[in-house]
Amino acid sequence: MQVLKFGGSSLADANCFNQVAGIINQYTQQDSIATVVSAPQGITNRLVALIESLETPSADNLQTATINQQIQQHFQGILDQTQSDYPNIQLPAINEAYQALIAQLQNLIEGAGLLGRCPEATQAQILSTGEKFSVLLLKGFLTAFNHQVATIEPENFLTIDDKSVEPIANLEISKSRFAENYPAPGKVSLMPGFFGVKSSGDLATLGRNGSDYSAAILAVCIKADACVIWTDVNGVYNADPRLVTHAQLIDKMSYHEAMELSYFGAKVLHPKTISPLSLHQIPCLIKNTHQPQEPGTLISDESGSGEVVKAISNLSDVAMINVSGPGMKGMVGMASRVFSAISLANISVIMISQSSAEYSISFCVPGNEAEAARECLNEAFELELKSELLEPISVKKELAVVTLVGDHMQQQKGIAAKFFRALSQARVNIIAIAQDSSERSISAVIRDERTDDAVKVCHQNLFLKKPTIDAIVIGCGTVGKELIAQIQKQQQWLSDKNIILKLVAIANSRQLLLNKSGINISNNWQQDLQNSSESLSLERLNQFVSEAHLTNPVIVDCTSSNVIAMQYVDFLANGYHVVTANKKANTENYDYYAKIRAMAEKKHRRFLYETNVGAGLPVIDNLQGLLRAGDELIQFEGILSGSLSFIFGELHKGLSLSQATLKAKELGFTEPNPAEDLSGLDVARKVLVIAREAGLKLELEDINLEPVVPQALAEITDAAEFMEKLPAFDATFQPQIDAAENNQQVLRYIAQIKDGQCHVKIQAVDASHPLYSVTDGENALAINTHYYQPRPVVIRGYGAGAAVTAAGLFGDILRTLAWEQEH
Repeated sequence: MQVLKFGGSSLADANCFNQVAGIINQYTQQDSIATVVSAPQGITNRLVALIESLETPSADNLQTATINQQIQQHFQGILDQTQSDYPNIQLPAINEAYQALIAQLQNLIEGAGLLGRCPEATQAQILSTGEKFSVLLLKGFLTAFNHQVATIEPENFLTIDDKSVEPIANLEISKSRFAENYPAPGKVSLMPGFFGVKSSGDLATLGRNGSDYSAAILAVCIKADACVIWTDVNGVYNADPRLVTHAQLIDKMSYHEAMELSYFGAKVLHPKTISPLSLHQIPCLIKNTHQPQEPGTLISDESGSGEVVKAISNLSDVAMINVSGPGMKGMVGMASRVFSAISLANISVIMISQSSAEYSISFCVPGNEAEAARECLNEAFELELKSELLEPISVKKELAVVTLVGDHMQQQKGIAAKFFRALSQARVNIIAIAQDSSERSISAVIRDERTDDAVKVCHQNLFLKKPTIDAIVIGCGTVGKELIAQIQKQQQWLSDKNIILKLVAIANSRQLLLNKSGINISNNWQQDLQNSSESLSLERLNQFVSEAHLTNPVIVDCTSSNVIAMQYVDFLANGYHVVTANKKANTENYDYYAKIRAMAEKKHRRFLYETNVGAGLPVIDNLQGLLRAGDELIQFEGILSGSLSFIFGELHKGLSLSQATLKAKELGFTEPNPAEDLSGLDVARKVLVIAREAGLKLELEDINLEPVVPQALAEITDAAEFMEKLPAFDATFQPQIDAAENNQQVLRYIAQIKDGQCHVKIQAVDASHPLYSVTDGENALAINTHYYQPRPVVIRGYGAGAAVTAAGLFGDILRTLAWEQEH
């Protein structure tokens, strides 16, 4: 014998009733079946509204009449659809039973109206109307399958304990009464769920998930081999699939795990449903009515293999009550008094957290019971509060409980550490924690508004084991476009490394394109950006990140904008990592430079700028590594401009300065206006970055800068004008070339740090110098430290161009990964 239970979503319309009848028919091919049904979807809510209108009657009872009419229209709509779509169903008998059901409902409404209130027994009879309708209609569908259908009436056996605060069935009495009234259940039988009977004989409901509980009780009474709960999901997931896109179906779980999950917020089951099944070792299977081919989730005394942590659940709308004060220290029986008062007020305690010596006791209750809890405690401890032995009872509302559940957690070290580290990564403050003695569950109380982020990050860290980066690229010039192309190109590599890198936002100076699931960069994202009506602002980004529940947002600045650079402190303060190729922030006044780092440290965010100096060359990271190891910079020399590296290499191949510059410009090595390159200002900014990394508190004006060309030429802003006037300087510049070559030397434009001073100038170097052979657009750096002298550390390679700069940015983006993968 098996018990099947179908919820309201499984009985939403005539098509659903037909589908349910088909499932039952399949089961009957191999076993006898008892089926428990809920009311059709939406009916119970209307019946509750009907009762509320009866409790607050108006002179004309218009609201009651309106709701009653809506209920009957809902029922009639299902019957009309049945008649239209399933003509083989014998409706006359169904209609006769339906009319009797509606007449009974009308009598109950009129009786409550005469009384001016709706007694509990009457409420239960009204609320049971939906389940009774489901039975009479489903019976008609099953009859069409040539089944003889028997009806099991809950009031004949399902006895509710009068002494319990919540509706709890007395299983012993229920089993005895069932054996008396139904000694030989038929091949196919139906039972309305959700209600039973008190020992007084009055009808009463079984509360939330009452039909599931009814099915469990029937399974115990009938000694079923299994209880199958049919719903609108494929089973139990390891996280709420509404919050977590990659939530995974659990194939097997133990009774204990199911009870913990349901207790802490899982919607599929209620602890009351699992308890009787667990006591009598009856397996429970959760399946999807609309996808019956799916295997579902089996709940039994076996946990199944696989993850140590079985699932993460969340319970929202929780309040935390705190009882504390100096008078509690060492006072025997305080916990007993607190919870006795709460129990007498019929308030459900969700979780308890207590300090040593009972100095402070905190516990969580449903949010709607918080004020009642405060009032009963104020009354119970009136004297202690007046004498200030206790502090005022505090209530924190709008909280949530996030819980890890798993039978095998007690056998695994470090689960709690991973849990709390994940919450920290999600920037979630933990208000209280609790762990049961069996170590099957670990709970943390957090602010309700942070629940989504907490659950997502915990799921990523504990189940997916895939760190996520949510990239926001600002700037769609040459470097920005190349970076986006590299992100697209590297998706397979990222997937192989179990890394999720989503490009969730792209912005230029006018528009902003957003997509929380990731912008389709394989498509025409430029057109999508051009069509966007949104513009970039920190406020809009914050709103987007909050609504999308992004957990690791990274702003990638591919611009040279001073406006963007001056927002880095605000970006970091709002929880973004910052990756930048823009040198403006690091070469702004030293106070701003220090503020960026202080904010990054305060908010535990990464500020990464490897491309500020050597584009794709690992300059900053290597220098920081040396300094972290206790080393100290003695001298630095570097060719830090790819364009000037190329130009100065061409000088010694017989080209004049103007000819070499024109060639570099035509090859795309220079800025659109080569005056910006030959001014040396970009090199000055780069060496300032290095100097500050080495601990020198310098400003840009402290750099001794000698431009390649006279200041008057360097300040020309029009490219054509500059290129027209540059040849006139060739004759003045040529003697420097000749003098160097006569001495077997070459000219190089070198940035130098020595004795706390920075210089950027043209130098003539011979073959013994580490920068002698650097040409063709290469960058090179020679770093002398206490550990590396007299021979320096030399870093050399192509440091200019969009591809290498984008690669450097890509590398920095990956360094924002919040946790290392397990191996």
